[in-house]
Amino acid sequence: MYSRRLELSVGAFVLLGALCLAFLALEVSGLTQTGDTGSYRLSARFDNVAGLTTRAKVSAAGVTVGRVVGIRYDETTAGAIVDMEISQDFAQFSEDTSASILTAGLLGEKYIGLMTGGDPSNLKDGDVIYDTQSAIVLEELIGKFLLNMSSDK
Repeated sequence: MYSRRLELSVGAFVLLGALCLAFLALEVSGLTQTGDTGSYRLSARFDNVAGLTTRAKVSAAGVTVGRVVGIRYDETTAGAIVDMEISQDFAQFSEDTSASILTAGLLGEKYIGLMTGGDPSNLKDGDVIYDTQSAIVLEELIGKFLLNMSSDK
């Protein structure tokens, strides 16, 4: 009887630990939307998104304000259109806001940084940001550096 109770308590402890790990994995991955008070969509046109993925964060002044929800190719401009979902708590981005694809650290994940401008009117649901700066591709920089070094000799 005692060993049966011990086995059940160990099993319950292991199950509780597995549930805690699953909860932490969902919170860290950003798959849950806890405490969401609504959002609005913005789009931005980029020449090169180089490594940006869906669910990447969108930040302004270092604060996460939203997520990337879609990336698609635009045949008319031969560029990429990134769709973002911005929390309704951050609805003060002006119409001249600029968007840049940045990297967390030297080789870290890509994310979008928004920098608001001075226009008195704000972006609304469905608006497009045209002032963008594409991702810096590390391989291209290394290639240019090596090509420049070989031409110096």
